Amino acid sequence: MAGLDKIMSQILEEANGEASEIINKAQEEANAILAKADAECKKMEDESVEKEKARQLAHEERLKSSSQLKKRQAVLLAKQQIISDMLERAYEALLQQDTESYFVLIKKMLEKFTLAKAGQIYFSDKDLKRMPSGFEAEIEKIASEKDGSLTLVKEAKAIDGGFILVYGGIEENCSFKALLNEKKEELADKVQRLLFA
Repeated sequence: MAGLDKIMSQILEEANGEASEIINKAQEEANAILAKADAECKKMEDESVEKEKARQLAHEERLKSSSQLKKRQAVLLAKQQIISDMLERAYEALLQQDTESYFVLIKKMLEKFTLAKAGQIYFSDKDLKRMPSGFEAEIEKIASEKDGSLTLVKEAKAIDGGFILVYGGIEENCSFKALLNEKKEELADKVQRLLFA
């Protein structure tokens, strides 16, 4: 019996050794699988973090770009308002000139706009009332120097300042408002250069 016990004991010992080897091998394989899974998870986490950082950075860039655009638009709007205010003040200054300075300016404008034709000239009611004596003769003199003639019409036109010339039924609006509107872009550019150079 002792021989049988010895054989049984040897078989059990070999079986335990093989079982231990199988268990160790299985444990190693399980550890390798777990390590690989951990590495995959870590990689996925890192990729997710990087994607989130990139998304956040892109969002911040869009916000920054939008903010800069709004700032530029606000500055442009403010500049346009300043330019518009300056032009309006210039217009008001033209209208508020004393009578002598005002009609000196009107003479200069006549020298520029009078044509070598026969025509009529109209003024506002205010200008007809404050026109210096002898100014009608000045108008005729300037027109004749240009080889034309101008007749002062005592009927007032609805303008604030300046005058309206009529040649052959065609009106040439030389009111301050019309001239400023015509030159608005050019004047705005000059004011822009002066103020914001």
